[in-house]
Amino acid sequence: PVRKKSRTFYSAEQLEELERMFQEDHYPDNEKRREIAAVVGVTPQRIMVWFQNRRAKWRKSEKLSVKGNKKYPTSSA
Repeated sequence: PVRKKSRTFYSAEQLEELERMFQEDHYPDNEKRREIAAVVGVTPQRIMVWFQNRRAKWRKSEKLSVKGNKKYPTSSA
């Protein structure tokens, strides 16, 4: 039987660091993920998954903000 990875919980400090890194670069390469992992104290694999999830959240918020702007079109007829 395949065991599912247990959920990783991040401290406020870790999340702050991850969010700061996300603002700098949405797509860190392998080397950058290793550096972030060393600073945050988790595995590079967990960093990769965190960034995947954070990008999904970011895309969703971008899509919602675009939808919100369409409610009140600024074009004049």
